[in-house]
Parts: sequence; C-alpha cells; structure tokens
Amino acid sequence: MANDTYTEFKEAVNMTASELEKWLKTEESQEVGQKSTTGGESVGHDSGRKIIHILHTKKSDLSDADEAHMRKVVGYVHRHLAQRPSGDVKDTKWRYSLMNWGHDPLKK
Repeated sequence: MANDTYTEFKEAVNMTASELEKWLKTEESQEVGQKSTTGGESVGHDSGRKIIHILHTKKSDLSDADEAHMRKVVGYVHRHLAQRPSGDVKDTKWRYSLMNWGHDPLKK
C-alpha cells in the first residue's frame, strides 16, 4: 500500500463509516449517480459501500483492489469538487453524489 494513496484517501473521504452507512440508506443517496446498464445501484452508491469496507479495514489488511478503489475515490472527489456549482449546494445532486463517494463538501 502506497502511503500517499492512503493519505490522499483519508483526506478525500471526510465522512465516517457510520455517517456514510446512514447516508447510503437515504432516498437522496439512491436517486443520484450514474446507474449501471442493469439499472440497479448507481456507481457512486456501490463505491460508498466499498468505502465503508475500506474504513472498517486495517491499513495492513487492505487488498490491491481496495487500494485501486481508494485511488478511484480520490480522483472522483478531486474532479467533482472542481465542478462545484455556484450558490447554496446543500440540497444539490452535486453534493449528494460526492457524499455517496464519502465526501461531504459542507463538513468542516
């Protein structure tokens, strides 16, 4: 596990596992994001479940697949933050999508 990947992931994901678990159960969480071709769970919602797994796993026990997902999360969060809409983002799909990926832009 590359230390920089782990550090960047911890900086990008500012929600706790329990906050993310609670969020993923909401209607808002399930309504946003790109759905897979089967029409089921969105990519971001699936990512949120993987992030919860990573947050519950000791760093030394993370797999190569976990590390690859961590890099994907960091990239998504950075790209999405750069697209921040103007005005109040509290009730926007932009924020809800980021939250599915473990980042609440309103959290200090």
